[in-house]
Amino acid sequence: MITKATLQNVSALNILVNSAYRGESSKKGWTTEANILEGIRTSEEELSEIIKSPNSSFFKFTENDTIIACVLLEVKKDKLYLGMLTVSPEIQNSGIGKKILKFAEDYTIELGLPKIVMTVISVREELIAWYKRHGYLDTGIKEPFPMDNPEFGLPKQTLEFIVLEKIVK
Repeated sequence: MITKATLQNVSALNILVNSAYRGESSKKGWTTEANILEGIRTSEEELSEIIKSPNSSFFKFTENDTIIACVLLEVKKDKLYLGMLTVSPEIQNSGIGKKILKFAEDYTIELGLPKIVMTVISVREELIAWYKRHGYLDTGIKEPFPMDNPEFGLPKQTLEFIVLEKIVK
């Protein structure tokens, strides 16, 4: 079941997101960033601020009272920004990511917005290919990665973001 996350979910969401992107636990799944970044992916403080923000919605996918996936959706002018799409490493490749992506696209339509956008680290080729298989296009826009901000992690190489988008109908 996909529902809006609350401040009571922050601790569980923090554990989930960090376990899927960084550290040894993330290597159980295919979305790991452990080979390109050290440190944490997010913090309880950041997640609390996101949940409190009037332009952001953080959704959780719950199964048997356990949060197994989540996504950040933020209204940015005429589009919806998708971030932190996370599935527990132990159950990646089970279709949950596709369900969350479909939910995000339906939510975009529900809000009356024409497109959904995201930034992806450019060296994450497998992840970019997955989004492209789901209709996302590379806009050609690149954005700098915050190389000296430990809140985003500590890069092991020079990184940049690419912007992907999908027009929803």
